[in-house]
Amino acid sequence: MNTGPVVTGDAELGLVQRALCALAGTAGVGGHVLEEDGLLANGVTADALVELTAAGVTYPYAVETTRVDRFAAIGQIKQQLDRFDRPGLLVAPRITAETAKQCRELGVQFLDLAGNAYLHIGNLHVFVTGQKLKPDEERELLVMATRGPQRATANALRVIFALLCWPELLNANYRDIARAARVALGTIGAVFQDLEARGFIAGNPKKAERRFLDRRRLIEEWVTTYPLRLRPKLHARRFRADNPQWWQNADLTNLAAQWGGDVAADKLTQNLKPATATLYLQPDDAQRQVTHLVMTHLWRKDAKGNIEVRDAFWRPPKGKALEPTVPPLLVYADLLTTNDPRAHAVAREIYDQYLQHDPKAVT
Repeated sequence: MNTGPVVTGDAELGLVQRALCALAGTAGVGGHVLEEDGLLANGVTADALVELTAAGVTYPYAVETTRVDRFAAIGQIKQQLDRFDRPGLLVAPRITAETAKQCRELGVQFLDLAGNAYLHIGNLHVFVTGQKLKPDEERELLVMATRGPQRATANALRVIFALLCWPELLNANYRDIARAARVALGTIGAVFQDLEARGFIAGNPKKAERRFLDRRRLIEEWVTTYPLRLRPKLHARRFRADNPQWWQNADLTNLAAQWGGDVAADKLTQNLKPATATLYLQPDDAQRQVTHLVMTHLWRKDAKGNIEVRDAFWRPPKGKALEPTVPPLLVYADLLTTNDPRAHAVAREIYDQYLQHDPKAVT
């Protein structure tokens, strides 16, 4: 996974070994690394293969590591672990009590450096929370927070979103990219430099040769970082309608609005009964659109309502129309921020159908 600063070799292995030592201290469960970068039978590579031992019984795991110490998309982590042909284990620097609870609800097994753990396999059942990191480990996390996607700005995430959704923008002029991402022109160069330095893209843009090198991992990183850095800035407003099926007859034709979340997922897969309705509005005329929707569908403000309106943080590139639903990447990301296994299953469908294919950048 590595949804944090890119760490390889000794740093990654060190995180796993330290977490295994902490587990022995808090739960009395032994463990050792069998193999780094373990290639599994289904062709998927894990960050490591480990074996845990308790009461004379061994339990093999495939490990995904992350250097991120905050999580908002546990569903994304579960998707990664589910790719393995054996039980998956998340190893992270820190798992908070709230995150531990969410992991347990979703069946995501984990270890962290403080000895917090959730293990549920065979006769091995461990759940440890509330353990604190040592002062030197806290300082290490502060250092990591100054590097990589931990410090990714909202504007950088806007640009990366546009590139992932419309890969032809990889070789477009900076002005077109800035327009699509709704950012200042000066943002673009720094984002490209960072993506190149971290091995996500390569190629000469002057010859229209820029391309993705590791699009799958960039998607994982964006989905993990988006709910922490960008989504809180989208001016969310909540409402409720007397008619829970209002969205089925809603006409967005004359509105700069797109369906997101559950409704978009249902429209893309026909396989999710929406529990909530999410709309993304182009912010240039958002207030007029909200007023129209409130009056037409008899919405009322409700902080816990099942209708959420957010500002869109992108525009379709020149020559492309506004689709009825937001780009599949955003639908996928929003579904994974829920704790609903139903939504996670549909997110997997969306990934397989719309995101798994690695498109080539075109000019």
